[in-house]
Amino acid sequence: MKHRIFGPTGRYVSEIGLGCWQLGGSWGDVSEAEAQATLLSAYEKGVDFFDTADVYGDGRSERLVGEFLREAQAREKVFVATKLGRRGDPGWPANFTREAMRRHTEDSLQRLGVDAIDLTQLHCVPAEVLRSGEVFETLRELQREGKIKAFGASVETVEEALTCLAVPGLSSLQFIFNLFRQKAVDELLPHVKAKGVAFIVRLPLASGLLVGKYTAATTFPVDDHRNFNRDGQAFNVGETFAGLPFAQGVALAEALRTYVPPGMTMADFALRWCLDFDAVTAIIPGARNPAQVRGNVHASELAPLPPALHAKLREFYAAKVAAHIRGPY
Repeated sequence: MKHRIFGPTGRYVSEIGLGCWQLGGSWGDVSEAEAQATLLSAYEKGVDFFDTADVYGDGRSERLVGEFLREAQAREKVFVATKLGRRGDPGWPANFTREAMRRHTEDSLQRLGVDAIDLTQLHCVPAEVLRSGEVFETLRELQREGKIKAFGASVETVEEALTCLAVPGLSSLQFIFNLFRQKAVDELLPHVKAKGVAFIVRLPLASGLLVGKYTAATTFPVDDHRNFNRDGQAFNVGETFAGLPFAQGVALAEALRTYVPPGMTMADFALRWCLDFDAVTAIIPGARNPAQVRGNVHASELAPLPPALHAKLREFYAAKVAAHIRGPY
């Protein structure tokens, strides 16, 4: 597993991390035993960057990560990132008050079982809240007190990302970035590099579309966001299938198959594409079991894709994908 420096923190993290949304729910049922086996498998494969959030399973994901850190005695080796801002208690807009942010941080500290959180990220909060700057003042206060070591923001649009990049002390940005969401290549990554902040890629496999195993007839459990949010019924449609209509996404994934080099799986190809950008610090594909972990981490061992192939993939995105993306971007 290769490692990259995490922005201004000075720490190195595995370039392939583990997204822990699925451990809390919204991707179908994952038992506690399956969750612990997945976390252990990732750790044993060299993954030392775990990304979770207080809202995933109403704290379940954080609790499971905390239990793993304790049982595996892995706290000093794992960089733990969490998020705040989307809890239902007290809910928007009260979530962004100093009082609520402090309480939510204390709750995360308790569930994770740590003295300080390595990274706390604002969790796709409204653009006007980012612009006001008060939430960042609270994060700096928590940092001075030693409750969090660094802070960042997970955002939905390039405009929101650029707002955050202007904030003093920001350590990271998290953004949806994959073969179906390439806008950041020109409009964001150069600014990320110039600022020297970490760039975390969420949904590098576009909710599984880029694994290449779905058909138009594929169905998902009732409690899986790929069922209940595929058209943005519950939250930003971009978080599900990269904002593409499902059938369209399946067809585009099938069209991409012809670009996959021999010896690579579709997932290898999609993850390697993300890793080829030097502004990227870590990608955080999810995994529901150890087999999926092994499939994800393999991309770190592969050579970069040829420049000519990258150029063809940019053309593919511009000609066949960009017009079909829905939601803020």
